[in-house]
Amino acid sequence: MKIKIKVLGSGCPKCKKLYELTQEVVKELDFEIDVEYISDISEIIAIGIMSSPALVINDIPVLVGVLPDKGELKKIIEESVKGSSEFKDCECDDDCDCDESCELNNTDPKKTSQCECGCNC
Repeated sequence: MKIKIKVLGSGCPKCKKLYELTQEVVKELDFEIDVEYISDISEIIAIGIMSSPALVINDIPVLVGVLPDKGELKKIIEESVKGSSEFKDCECDDDCDCDESCELNNTDPKKTSQCECGCNC
């Protein structure tokens, strides 16, 4: 699954600023990730957000109702993206529930990324 970053907002100045800052930060961090701006209120409510602006990474709200400074935003995005299995080129999907018999659960030193499921990919 590809990393998805969405900025949710009504189109107000703070929402637009979060979108612009998010694009800048993603570019500065050299992440090849598209940033999508969502202003459709029904879609925002369906995600479960009741306050804007909001930042959602891989369908998880990481920032709601505030406009952080660029440094704080950079830290939030970097931690969220680098902590995701997609960033690590993980072979497991987000719903992986494998056990000790998993073919990825091995001791191959070349496969060092630890997934949430416990596999070494």
